[in-house]
Amino acid sequence: MRLTMLLLLLCLICFYGTVAPAKVCGRPPASDDYDIGNVQRVFEAGEQVTLSCKPGYVRVGGSPKITCTATGEWTKRTLKCEPKSCPVPSKPKNGGMEIISIVYQSVINFTCDEGYNLIGANSTECLHTGQWSHPTPECKPVTCGLPDIPKFAKIIYDRKFTGNVTEFGFSGTYACLPPMVLFGNERASCTADGTWTKPPECQYVSCPIPTTIENGFITFAVLREHSYKDRVKYGCNKNYFLDGSVETECQKTGEWSPKPVCRAPCTVDIKRGRIFYNGKKVWIEDLKPNMVLHSEYVAVYCLNREKECGYPVVTQCIDGTMKIPECYEEPNAATYAVRSGSLPSEIKMCV
Repeated sequence: MRLTMLLLLLCLICFYGTVAPAKVCGRPPASDDYDIGNVQRVFEAGEQVTLSCKPGYVRVGGSPKITCTATGEWTKRTLKCEPKSCPVPSKPKNGGMEIISIVYQSVINFTCDEGYNLIGANSTECLHTGQWSHPTPECKPVTCGLPDIPKFAKIIYDRKFTGNVTEFGFSGTYACLPPMVLFGNERASCTADGTWTKPPECQYVSCPIPTTIENGFITFAVLREHSYKDRVKYGCNKNYFLDGSVETECQKTGEWSPKPVCRAPCTVDIKRGRIFYNGKKVWIEDLKPNMVLHSEYVAVYCLNREKECGYPVVTQCIDGTMKIPECYEEPNAATYAVRSGSLPSEIKMCV
């Protein structure tokens, strides 16, 4: 009985060993860049599957075939697929584009510069055919009508045009008819929102009767109110120096531009001595008249006692005032009359 059971068990083992099925392969794994090309679910060992690149991809190497092995696994895939490229699109004139890639499924966004409207699609996608879904759009300028021209004004456009429609950036210059004065924007431009810049105003401006200046006079002028840009010329009395512009002008504010000032001459306030003036040495009594004009320079001579030499010190006339340097020592009458050669201006000069 025991021997019979043993034989029966051995037969069952042999039976199951001969009928055990071989291993099979399932469907190859899916991928974004290739198609399996077969719908069956189970593949026997030795069966092959031919792969193909999906639309939008192109084969760039490797074999399209894979084989089911006895272990139930597919041989390694060597097929290489890369996304198709679309041609580089042109950038819209007066616009821009945001571009990262030009391969299949890439998207490019288009924009227009300020003052321009986008006509067409604002984006395009690279299709599986290797072409873009939409052409490059156009950026057309914003349009304006004609600008408002203020009363008493005219406008001179930068270039000629016809019709009553202008484009973004088109501009001109306003001018008022004399004697009116322009207040506001002198330039006019068609702006990005389709309107013109705010026009100016033309107003009449006058300045009051010009006044005289101290130690001076008005030349060739009628004492009356004057219009914008009118000019009045000034002069100074004899020996006075005109400091500033010789003319004053009626300004947009209704006020005159700054008038000049007549600066007074100076007297060289020493009684005895020699000075250096106008490029030469002059005894003070020979300076006739004793007068130096505003802004002119005079040098007096001081004594260096340690080195026993003389040296010049410069001073300037400033509107009637000339300060004598402190180092200057005026000689007494006897020294000046008898020993003038010992004065600092006559002895050797300090180095």
